[in-house]
Formats: sequence, C-alpha cells, structure tokens
Amino acid sequence: MIVVTGATGNVGRSLVQALATAGERVTAVSRTASQVPQGVTHRQVDLSEPESLKPVLDGADALFLLVAGQDPQGILEVAKAGGVGRVVLLSSQGAGTRPEAYAHPRAFEDALQQASADWTILRPGGFHSNAFAWAQTVRSQRMIATPFGDVALPSIDPSDIAEVAAAVLREDTHAGHTYELTGPAPITPRQRAAVIGEALGAPVRFVEQSRAEARAQMLQFMPEPVVEGTLAILGEPMPAEQEVSPHVEQILGRAPRTFAAWAARNIAAFR
Repeated sequence: MIVVTGATGNVGRSLVQALATAGERVTAVSRTASQVPQGVTHRQVDLSEPESLKPVLDGADALFLLVAGQDPQGILEVAKAGGVGRVVLLSSQGAGTRPEAYAHPRAFEDALQQASADWTILRPGGFHSNAFAWAQTVRSQRMIATPFGDVALPSIDPSDIAEVAAAVLREDTHAGHTYELTGPAPITPRQRAAVIGEALGAPVRFVEQSRAEARAQMLQFMPEPVVEGTLAILGEPMPAEQEVSPHVEQILGRAPRTFAAWAARNIAAFR
C-alpha cells in the first residue's frame, strides 16, 4: 500500500490518480474531507499531529510526504514503526540553493536522510500552477501584475511532479537520490502573460510590480524568510535556479510539459 499525504493538492491529487490507474493500493491523506478515485481509501489526518498517522501508516509499503507540520522526526518514527520502507519527500529547490531561507523543507530533508535508508527527495522549482494567482485579475481586467517581468525560470507542471513521484514510489532504483525537477525551458512572467493571452484569444496586459509591492502582497500568506527567499529566486536567481534539469526526462522518458500546454489545459480558470 502507498500512502499519499497532501492528497488534495496540485501534486497529490494527480499522484493519487496516477497510482490508482496503475493498479496500486492507495490511501489518500488530507486535513479535510475529499473525493478520491474509485478504489482509493481516504483518511482525514493533520500532519502536525504525527501520532494521528499511526493507523494510516500501519502496514504501508511507501509514503509520499509533504513538508507539513513541525515534527519531521515524529512523522518518520511513526512511518518506521508502521513498517514503511520507502519514503518520497516533496521538498523545494530552495532547500538546496538557499537552505537558510528554506529551513523548513531542509529540516525535513535532513531528518529523512537520517531516518530512512530508502529515501528519495524531489526538489521542484516554481510551479506552472502558481499562475492561478493571476486568474482573478485576468478575468476582471485582462491584466497580470507581478515583479521581475523579464527574469526567466524553468517552472514545472505539477502533473509532471506527480508522474515522477508515482514512478519513484513504484520503482526500486531511486533510493538515495535527490531529483531537481524543472520544466523544459526558462520562461519569464511577461512571456507567461502573453501565453495566457494567446490561450484566451485576448491580449493580457502585463504590469511589473516593484519588489516592495510584491513583498507586501506575499507577506499576507507566506512567512517572511520564505518571502525573502522566493523574491531572491524570482529577481536574482542563481545559475542553478535557472538551469533546466534532465531528471524529469530521465525518469519519465519524455520531456516535461511546457507552460503553454499547462495554460491551454487550465484556461477555463482565466476566462
């Protein structure tokens, strides 16, 4: 059995579906009630309370773990006690490039490497789906406002992350590996706005925010260290943060999906 935490999220929902389609026995875990594919068991659990995972993980073979809660050691101890052999952690690119700003995911990585022999870490960069944050202003004003309009980063489709995770959970050749996950090419915010406009069949105006404006907006829903780290990546990325990783193609045998493909698939959110 494979247990998937964060089963209602952008990655988790697609991962549960991929595993179920492959014929795996899956338990989907989330904090709130959720619809799941036929044949999948759902359990409502909060990762901030590791003990609540005991009945879910008992007898599980593998665990897909989000960076959630403040006690990675506690979660991993419960997993080990339940007989979980394989743990795949969804971390963040920043845990590798900017560990001080991304201390939370880095703490999960360190705990996992110490607690399990069969671990794999996935480090995606920015998600294509971060563009959903622009949906309201695109619908109401045909406008996107964001900083650093001409800085290009290779964001990734969450569905590709899910397919990589499904492969890593099902195969026995990934133990001890850390995979950097990116899209097929860097793309700027200004270019993403144009792509959304093309998919809509209507121009979308791009407005470049100042760093201060973006910071104030992000502080409404993100901790300050993560805001600072994120703005640093968006505005002054390191070479490693702009590099296209080969890992998606190596694992899946195909190139990662483009932002244009993601936008076309999700354009209803912007209409």
